[in-house]
Amino acid sequence: MNDTELAAHLADVAGKLLITVRESGMLSLKALGKAGDATANQFLCHALREQRPDDALLSEEEKDSPERLEAARVWIVDPVDGTREYGEARTDWAVHVGLAVDGAPVLGAVALPGAGVILRSDRPIPLPPAPARLRMVVSRTRPAPEATAVAARLGADLVPMGSAGAKAMAVIRGQADIYLHSGGQYEWDSCAPVAVALAHGLHASRIDGSPLVYNQRDTYMPDLLICRKEHAQQVLDLVRDVRVEA
Repeated sequence: MNDTELAAHLADVAGKLLITVRESGMLSLKALGKAGDATANQFLCHALREQRPDDALLSEEEKDSPERLEAARVWIVDPVDGTREYGEARTDWAVHVGLAVDGAPVLGAVALPGAGVILRSDRPIPLPPAPARLRMVVSRTRPAPEATAVAARLGADLVPMGSAGAKAMAVIRGQADIYLHSGGQYEWDSCAPVAVALAHGLHASRIDGSPLVYNQRDTYMPDLLICRKEHAQQVLDLVRDVRVEA
């Protein structure tokens, strides 16, 4: 398999493992999240170390190693993005498998196992046309104040949703038009989704317009914007205005 085929295959298998664990009926909600994370993480990490032994690895559920900072190629994975949604048997959770090369998110796959969908950077699908009234996808439990303020100025409808991967893929799938997040994330939350979004011709950046850079010593990423290119400058300008006025 080439790199993207591998990413998609691993995300698919991990998603199926997660559903099998959940459907066993053996675990309460809290234990289910831990078991799902551990199961998917063990599979992904062992598989990547065997299939790409010369590459580095960064996973949310794996102890970090500073050795990855010396590597040009780093796989960045999130075994369960949206543990709460996974445990509640919702569809808005994801499995992320991405590859960063020299800090750039070059390829990836995002599986949405609850929806039976895998989106990948080597198989872009046509984007549906944007509606007259835009839609901004936000956290279903804690929408970022900057996102809600920008949506109000755009006259955009808010679309509450679970995991970061599900929100990013919603823009590709025609469920939303803008994903603006300023509540803080980590590299594994966005590497694969950003790689897939870029491959579909979308804009992806920090909310000040600067590029997203991966495989950093500090894996914290404060903010993210994914949207259609034709909406990017207007959203970035509104974010700046909202921050100046705050």
